[in-house]
Amino acid sequence: MFGELTKVSLREIWPHEASDFTPWLAENIEELGKSLGMDLELIEQEASVGDFSLDILAKDLGSSKSVIIENQLTQTDHDHLGKLLTYAAGFDASIVIWVSESIREEHRQAMDWLNQRTDNETSFFGVVVEVIKIDNSKPAFNFKLVASPNEWQKNKKRKAQRVSTSTKGDKYQSYFQSLIDTLRDSHRFTSAKAGQPQNWYSFSSGVSGITYGANFSQGGKARAELYIDLGDQEKKQICI
Repeated sequence: MFGELTKVSLREIWPHEASDFTPWLAENIEELGKSLGMDLELIEQEASVGDFSLDILAKDLGSSKSVIIENQLTQTDHDHLGKLLTYAAGFDASIVIWVSESIREEHRQAMDWLNQRTDNETSFFGVVVEVIKIDNSKPAFNFKLVASPNEWQKNKKRKAQRVSTSTKGDKYQSYFQSLIDTLRDSHRFTSAKAGQPQNWYSFSSGVSGITYGANFSQGGKARAELYIDLGDQEKKQICI
């Protein structure tokens, strides 16, 4: 009645980490973002940090925060943990993502500790990528979140710092929270989950270099924007 579910070794799908897995992950960065509740946009592959190279540099469009992604086809190890922290410092990243075939318990605990000890502007995520088949079906991938910020702890810090958030910022956050919830749940337009206390929000278009935006401008006016940046000054423009 039911087929047999089997796991496929990642190296059967991607023989080489740098030449196969990293490019695939960059092409599917939106799917990774969905598993985290973010709209991720690729900035650069193999981004230089001194003598080292970060696998993927990205941006969370909803918050405009810098995102670093380190990936490996094997179980997590101390070498990659060290690289992760080096790249986070090199890019002053707010969001740090570690993608691997499996995450050792010691490394999951390390990410939990970092999430507890860092401020509420810094988040560490551990993501396991799985490839599965049913009988002789085509393989399918799945991103499984296994380490993330403890939102209860983060909320406690936000409450303690509430004095720094203005009433206007609270209203912006409430408005954009309602907007992204509607766009995500009713229209599947975004993967974003958290509104921010700011007067703007950006959304992925699915095309690199092109984003949608919603914001409030002077005079109490609201605007919808299409932002195009193809890396060429002659092609760069903002359409309102």
